[in-house]
Amino acid sequence: MGDPAGIGPEIILKALRLLRTQSPAAVKGISVAGTAAVFDAAAKAMSLPGLASYGDVELVDVGGGAAVPAFGQPSAQTGELAYRAIVAAVDATRSGRADAIVTAPLSKEALHLAGHHYPGHTELLADLTGGAGPVMMLAHEDFRVSHVTTHIPLEQVPAKATPERLRRVVTLTHETLVRLGIAKPRIAVAALNPHAGEGGVLGRYDIDVAAPVLEELKAQGIDVAGPVPGDTVFVKMRARQFDAVVAMYHDQGHIPVKLLGFSVDPKTGAWEALSGVNITLGLSVIRTSVDHGTAFDIAGKGVASERSLIEAIEYAHLLANQKP
Repeated sequence: MGDPAGIGPEIILKALRLLRTQSPAAVKGISVAGTAAVFDAAAKAMSLPGLASYGDVELVDVGGGAAVPAFGQPSAQTGELAYRAIVAAVDATRSGRADAIVTAPLSKEALHLAGHHYPGHTELLADLTGGAGPVMMLAHEDFRVSHVTTHIPLEQVPAKATPERLRRVVTLTHETLVRLGIAKPRIAVAALNPHAGEGGVLGRYDIDVAAPVLEELKAQGIDVAGPVPGDTVFVKMRARQFDAVVAMYHDQGHIPVKLLGFSVDPKTGAWEALSGVNITLGLSVIRTSVDHGTAFDIAGKGVASERSLIEAIEYAHLLANQKP
């Protein structure tokens, strides 16, 4: 359910409502990890059908009692409940009771207040599942971006973007694209430096570190291009020259995906919808997530969009049915 003070409970209830209308069979395969009192309060506050109205949906109740956190106010309580929900979901997948995990957004601040010091969902899941070196992939329709580094200061990126890490990210991206039904994936690696270093004038990382790794991967049969300058590589993917781009750092990869996935009314400036999925590669379990945050500012108001969550459920279903 993500952080119960955010929009997680709301978008879960809305997603179930939409799925029951469009694909009743899909609802039968869903269990929800969270707290009964939280979902009851969200349903009442926003006039949504409660979990009890979906007879085929199992609630894996993680406790927390009847005290319901206030919407929009992250705390140690909400961080602990979000943490318990993730643990319950991991237990379900590892025991074979579930095939995949789909996560609503949590708050890093609340998670830390509860004593769980992780940068986010990805690192928490890696710790719980024993996974090493997970990779974040963002997807919006056929626009897919994996990341060599994510939640670290920008000045640390060159040191963290080692040949080993780059090799792992490209390989996992290739494997995931095949599982998504792309028989011969075409991958581009975005350059770290402007103009891919401009022959060394603007830095030598792309020439001395990245290029040899990509040549090695090509020799292994992976169709990978680059390093391609970051100001053109995403345009080329949008033109369908590539099936995925490997970005070197967080903002390089996130900005183009969110520009495509976030829809804004040009007259009012209000959000109309947000689309996109966060897929974690390299774990021992399948995990997808919404591509947005907890939205504490609108939590409890009934205006959050469930579109990204629906897409995350669809991706989880696809990956679970294409296990290697």
